[in-house]
Amino acid sequence: MTTTLFFLVLLLGLTGFALSWQKAGLIAGDNPSGLHSRPTYHGLYSFLCIVLSGWAILILLTIIGSAYINTTLLRDIRSALPDAPLIEHQLVLSDAKAIAQSRIASRTDELRQVIATDFGKFSTARFWITIVLTLGVALGVGYRCLTQITLDWRARNRSEKIIRLILVAMAAIAVLTTLGIILSLIFETFGFFQKIGWRLDKFLFGTNWSPLSGVHSGEMDPDRVGAIPLFAGTFLITLIAMLVAVPIGLFAAIYLSDFAGPKTRSVVKPMLEVLAGIPTVVYGFFAAITVAPFFRTTGEAFGIQIASESALAAGVVMGIMIIPFISSLSDDVINAVPQSLRDGSYGLGATKAETIRQVVLPAALPGIVSAVLLGVSRAVGETMIVVMAAGQGANLTANPLEAVTTVTVQIVMLITGDTEASTAAGPAFSLGFTLFCLTLLMNIIAQRIVRRYRELYD
Repeated sequence: MTTTLFFLVLLLGLTGFALSWQKAGLIAGDNPSGLHSRPTYHGLYSFLCIVLSGWAILILLTIIGSAYINTTLLRDIRSALPDAPLIEHQLVLSDAKAIAQSRIASRTDELRQVIATDFGKFSTARFWITIVLTLGVALGVGYRCLTQITLDWRARNRSEKIIRLILVAMAAIAVLTTLGIILSLIFETFGFFQKIGWRLDKFLFGTNWSPLSGVHSGEMDPDRVGAIPLFAGTFLITLIAMLVAVPIGLFAAIYLSDFAGPKTRSVVKPMLEVLAGIPTVVYGFFAAITVAPFFRTTGEAFGIQIASESALAAGVVMGIMIIPFISSLSDDVINAVPQSLRDGSYGLGATKAETIRQVVLPAALPGIVSAVLLGVSRAVGETMIVVMAAGQGANLTANPLEAVTTVTVQIVMLITGDTEASTAAGPAFSLGFTLFCLTLLMNIIAQRIVRRYRELYD
């Protein structure tokens, strides 16, 4: 129903646009300059008013209606089962909804049948109320917009104001979403440190990671929440990935921008960018089934012991995945360097290689640093490749031939395990918040470096 009403309101908006555009043209007659706003703006204003008002009513009634129905039915269930826990009340409501919608329920009894009947009545009433109010408001607003069209009606000003408010709302949503994520991280981290007695030193500098080993007793052992092995594994794999991605990606960008011909560029650049479209799970399979056994077999041939799930295999494959990000962004940045800088260098007798090394790359350094930062962020947040190609045990080592784990893998293991979500959320969110702070610190340092060099080459 909601989807159908959504498109019906959109259709009414398009109809309002056509009618308003036509009426404005008829009012203008043979003197279009007499209109304050062009007919297109009259149509746009009607379209925006109809669509926004209709969608707002639809969303509001859907949210309020669902909340009202659930609250009313849960109250009836609590009256019938006063001693049952909340989860039992929610289970009865879920089964009643399944019965009303002709789906399979976990249990069927008289109470569930009664609640299912009430749910059906409420849903039918909400269905018709939503249709009448949504379409009624949309039609009423459309009629009002049509009656407002005159020679002096400032449709352009009002439509631009509405668009400006929409843009502000979109920006506010982005900011509030970011703020909500940060606040959720902070609150969960605060609760986690309360459980371990504010032993930040044990978390930040401890080497033993097993936060759920003592949760059966209701307490977390501060000596088992050391996150050093996780961050060490994260940065080890990230370092290997960047050692693979940065040279290959940067040299590929230099070749494509200044050395390759048009035909070569038209073939090689799309082939590089295809790597960005491959799902990470495919990279994970490739690392686990092909790369890791190859490294292990090669190591055995030289008498070197390489683990089946090594940081080297995960890092190399992750670096291959990051190559198109760095090469594409670096290529765009290098191409954006003014040709006058290159011509001036050639005029002074410099070769193409010297021009690239001493003129183009320094001038493009801020953009290249940004591309590398994007690659680092991509590597730090990658999960699937590490889950499939590296280990899951918290092993503190600097040897890339051994198995390690990362912060993101441990977060996944905590959240998707059998432990209650409220218990596992503390250590998981604490890891996420710490990783967020470290990434933010790296970005601040990189921005300072970029600002310094940008001042030299502006």
